[in-house]
Amino acid sequence: MKIAILGASSQIAKDLIFSMRDRVDYELILYGRCMASIASWLTSVDLSDRHLVCGYEDYGVHPHDVVMNFIGVGDPARAEKMGEEIFDITYKFDRLVLDDLKKNPNRKYLFLSSGSVYGSDFNNPVNSFSKACVNINSFTPQAYYPLAKLYAECRHRALQQYNIVDLRIFNYFSSSVELSSKFFLTDVVNAVISKIELTTINQNIFRDYLTPQDFVQIIDCVIKHPPMNLSIDCYSRKSVSKFEILDMFCEKFNLKYKFLDVYQSINATGHKKYYYSDCRLARDFGYNPKYSSLEGLEIEAAKIFAKF
Repeated sequence: MKIAILGASSQIAKDLIFSMRDRVDYELILYGRCMASIASWLTSVDLSDRHLVCGYEDYGVHPHDVVMNFIGVGDPARAEKMGEEIFDITYKFDRLVLDDLKKNPNRKYLFLSSGSVYGSDFNNPVNSFSKACVNINSFTPQAYYPLAKLYAECRHRALQQYNIVDLRIFNYFSSSVELSSKFFLTDVVNAVISKIELTTINQNIFRDYLTPQDFVQIIDCVIKHPPMNLSIDCYSRKSVSKFEILDMFCEKFNLKYKFLDVYQSINATGHKKYYYSDCRLARDFGYNPKYSSLEGLEIEAAKIFAKF
């Protein structure tokens, strides 16, 4: 099976490519803006002779059965700076895939979406009955990213004749995370590495972290399933609270921290107390997550600390 990956230089795409290294039935075609960078990374992980690397201008030249679109913004600081460009970039590459999909209607399209499409109401975990909450009369820059993803999902649902699956990622963490990015977990990891005291607000939040082992499983399930057109919320075996994460890092990795009443952080898509989904639609397609959020975080963090 031939699989095209757009945005192959992104962290989550590279994690997936590496996780697929033993799947001899998958032949990958990797697309990116900087082909040299992708080729260099493939060499560093001993995969240089396994995959074809191309520029976006060549998309559609090489036949493929599945296409995955990873193009997007993962770092909230970068998302905030991009502003309205998020709409243009999301639409440009989604349109690129859809135009070629119309010429190849049997192809499967996996689009990397986000849990933020639900909007701003995360006072409880979302579920299969949740509705998107959009303040139509007062758009803020924080709304640009989720609206770009929501618009793409709406376009996909309108194309019911095609095999399109939107994978909503709420939270993702791996050992290849860019440590300069602005996330709670990178702050925790950097504090452990630097042996400094972490300062964080004394307020609990709740998350569900997907890690590479379960992400590749859900991808496998979607690829192997008969044609469908829908959105799927991604999840681990069990969600986790911020306080549980702090306790685990203290016990396993000697984290030191203190609580503050006020804490300044970048939040490109708004405050979310319960940012995860209780929707288990993926279970119907054979997905059975191996790790809980806490287990996955411990495994991935241990890989990071082993490098120092």
